[in-house]
Amino acid sequence: MNFPERFSNLPEYAFPRLRTLLAPHQPGGDEVTMTIGEPQHSFPPWVADVLAQNLSGFNKYPPNPGSEELLTSVAGWIDRRYGVKVDPDREVMALNGTREGLYNALMAICPEVSKVGQTPNVLIPNPFYQVYLVATLACGANPVFVNATAETGFLPDYHSLDAETLNKTSVAYICSPSNPQGAVADEAYWTDLLALAEKHDFKIFADECYSEIWRDTPPSGALEIAKKVGADPERVVIFHSLSKRSNLPGLRSGFVASGPKNIAAMTTLRTYAGTPLPLPLQAVAAKVWDDEAHVEENRGLYQHKYRIADQIMDGVPGYQSPAAGFFLWLPVDDGEAATIKLWQETGVKVLPGAYLSQDTDHGNPGTEFIRVAMVTPTQDMQRGLTQLRDCIYG
Repeated sequence: MNFPERFSNLPEYAFPRLRTLLAPHQPGGDEVTMTIGEPQHSFPPWVADVLAQNLSGFNKYPPNPGSEELLTSVAGWIDRRYGVKVDPDREVMALNGTREGLYNALMAICPEVSKVGQTPNVLIPNPFYQVYLVATLACGANPVFVNATAETGFLPDYHSLDAETLNKTSVAYICSPSNPQGAVADEAYWTDLLALAEKHDFKIFADECYSEIWRDTPPSGALEIAKKVGADPERVVIFHSLSKRSNLPGLRSGFVASGPKNIAAMTTLRTYAGTPLPLPLQAVAAKVWDDEAHVEENRGLYQHKYRIADQIMDGVPGYQSPAAGFFLWLPVDDGEAATIKLWQETGVKVLPGAYLSQDTDHGNPGTEFIRVAMVTPTQDMQRGLTQLRDCIYG
């Protein structure tokens, strides 16, 4: 199958699809955009100074895996955050944002033929970040969607799959804290998933981009629990970003960490088909990973927003306050109908949940939800949520 054919049934990307949905309708008030998860809080004020001090780096090609300074900073952060020591030279690679890593890791690591001689499976939580599916199709692998619903704690229950499916599995994606539901994989979940991966010999790709935005307790990490249970370092590949943690989505800086064989494979792929982050941006990223004060301040702003959302949504049937992340996953009768009604009557723009999920034999887990991003300034968010409550649930 050639490349275009693999993507013939790819669902339209969520945001163009939303524009098409709302184009025939006029907003019923001043627009409040609560669709995309683009952080609006301030990034550290000293970022501009660090960038200015390192502008001469634009005269040089950056090292492929990342600068020594950046990789050392990332390794130090992993140790402080998760209590895991990694080798910055062999077990970490800097990324142009985690989207690059989540795609290229599968290209570099997923085999063309599974261990049982058939097309490999890639397990994908449903709803999901759409790069998981695109990477799977690009590899010629078979996507297996596992619905993450209230009954499963809004995390995929990969144990529910039959042995034949699991034996053909090469990689399982998992997002924790999850987008869009804000659910957190605790130590027991990671331990069970690691045991399943060991039994059926597949790798875990842990998308942990929302790990630093939490309500009460820092979420456990896949690498942290892997160390605790003595799992093979090659079993787990973790992805992190400065976009949410530090409000720097435009910096396009993240990292991947895993065992040396996985990182070597990803580094080789990038040598021929990728582009490392420019040195001045790597210098900024290194300083940002070293600083926690701005992260704590940012987290406090989101914790305040959680409290506001809980007050406004108090009494809404089925409302569940997120444990982490910055999205609300709100139950409605029909996601598209609710989105249109809200836009027509108030000007508040949200995203139908079905645009983030796939139809399966067990239904589409996003159809009766809308996703609401709490990234706007607090006053705008409060107004938007109040209008939403009155319009949809009043």
